[in-house]
Amino acid sequence: MHTDRREFLRYASATGALLALPGASALGQTKTDAPRKLNLLVLGGTGLIGPALVEYAKSRGHTVTLFNRGKTNPQLFPELEKLRGDRDPSKGEGLKALEGRKFDAVFDDTGYYPRHVKASAELLAPNVGHYVFISSISVYARNDIEGMDETAEVGTMPDPTLEEMGKGYEYYGPLKALCEQAAEAAMPGKCCVIRPGYIVGPGDTSRRFAYWPMRADKGGEFVVPGAPTDPLQVIDVRDLSEWMVHVAENKLTGRFNACGPEKKLEWGKVIEACVKNGSKPSTPRWASLEQLEKLPQARFQIWAPYAGETKGFHMVSNAAAVKNGLHFRSIDEIVKDTLAWCKTLKPEQQAAILASMPEELEKQLLEGLAKKD
Repeated sequence: MHTDRREFLRYASATGALLALPGASALGQTKTDAPRKLNLLVLGGTGLIGPALVEYAKSRGHTVTLFNRGKTNPQLFPELEKLRGDRDPSKGEGLKALEGRKFDAVFDDTGYYPRHVKASAELLAPNVGHYVFISSISVYARNDIEGMDETAEVGTMPDPTLEEMGKGYEYYGPLKALCEQAAEAAMPGKCCVIRPGYIVGPGDTSRRFAYWPMRADKGGEFVVPGAPTDPLQVIDVRDLSEWMVHVAENKLTGRFNACGPEKKLEWGKVIEACVKNGSKPSTPRWASLEQLEKLPQARFQIWAPYAGETKGFHMVSNAAAVKNGLHFRSIDEIVKDTLAWCKTLKPEQQAAILASMPEELEKQLLEGLAKKD
């Protein structure tokens, strides 16, 4: 049994445009609820988090400006001011477009290297009231401890000046931790660090979560790893984005784990929602840890063994964020909306999601499980 470590460490890498779907605000807010209209800057704004963040901020009546290279989904938000530049101050015009600009709050969800975050945060510090940095629970040094909160030890790397993720993305977490420290140092008393878990929902092109509702929708038997009682933590990109705006409106500072839902979500409930929302009858075939050890060729998305070094991976404490207003929509709504979004994709894109488990391999796994019954 193999679960790619890259899938454990990369959370917000999807770059597809978010296609808006109907759904009530998880915070239950309306445009008139905003305490005051804010002038917001989004560093990025065109990937997974960005579009959801921009749409919600606009619905609250805030003014939004984007800063990016103009390469990813440049057609989005033609009505907004777009500043062109690069997070790396040594490339092209770098951060020049941000010089002298004043904003009430900045959202940084594209900071992966501390040198880049330090440069942007220090440049903006004199003219910005609040800096919201989107990190990751991958910062934590260990995944075997259940209930870890924001005080848990973070990972380190031999050379903190190295600007590459490393083989298997083993430096992703330590680099994010260094980015957090850079932002906090540049913005003392004005910085909020948000550490999401797996970010899912409409617009997530990473395949990590989307595979399961898509596979159930295909119908027939399919292999599911682990046990129905195993934990799973995900946060819908819309819930995360709405809370990010809430954080800015209320000038929250500190560090917060943004993992959902509020209480333990069982893996079996996720699969149950996938089966329920599928268009064809489907049957999950559960493969226990013992069975998976005998199926080394198997690769599975988003799930992590509830044992050993990953026992705490989907059991990170979100108490601080929940106390400060983070709410979550139901797993049924997430699955339903994710599937609906997936069906708007081109056939080849849908096929790519399902390719996470090749048909021939799935057939072999099912046959292997049948022999063990």
